[in-house]
Amino acid sequence: MIIVKDTLVSDDVLSEEFACNISKCKGECCVAGEAGAPLEKDEVEYLQKNYSKIKPYLNKEGTEAIEKQGVYVDGLDGDFETPLVSGKECAYAVFSSTGVASCGIENAYRNKSIDFQKPISCHLYPLRINQYNKTIAVNYHKWSICSDACSLGKAIKIPVYQFVKTALIRKFGKDWFNALHASAKKTS
Repeated sequence: MIIVKDTLVSDDVLSEEFACNISKCKGECCVAGEAGAPLEKDEVEYLQKNYSKIKPYLNKEGTEAIEKQGVYVDGLDGDFETPLVSGKECAYAVFSSTGVASCGIENAYRNKSIDFQKPISCHLYPLRINQYNKTIAVNYHKWSICSDACSLGKAIKIPVYQFVKTALIRKFGKDWFNALHASAKKTS
């Protein structure tokens, strides 16, 4: 573990390599798992206020799930999560004609319908943020469905923290990222 501005960062955030390979996994992280994507309180409020702008970018099954369950659900651990469609994919996931998942929220953002890219937990993946009282921990989440992303990351030699640079800056700020990068240089 290293400490970056009062944040604990696991060593593998710097040492592991990763680059999404959507052509291989087809966005399986939006489908697999037992729960929706973690949401922060301000994200829940944003989704509540802007659902009508996001709805045109969703498919019928996702829209039905959201209108039945709400724009978020309470997870087993008490945290907020995106709702699921029949216990499977995220209700905000949409699929191309070739079966590749993308985010309806992000599609609305790209079309300038909203000013929110997507939940930070999705943007940061494969990193997970855990809050322990006043301490924040940044951990690398290794998931078998991302084996192709690990292989591609190794092939092009991109550390996890560099792959999610934009998301880390969005979450913690540029100064924080620069401090993380400086720590990475010292350990390599």
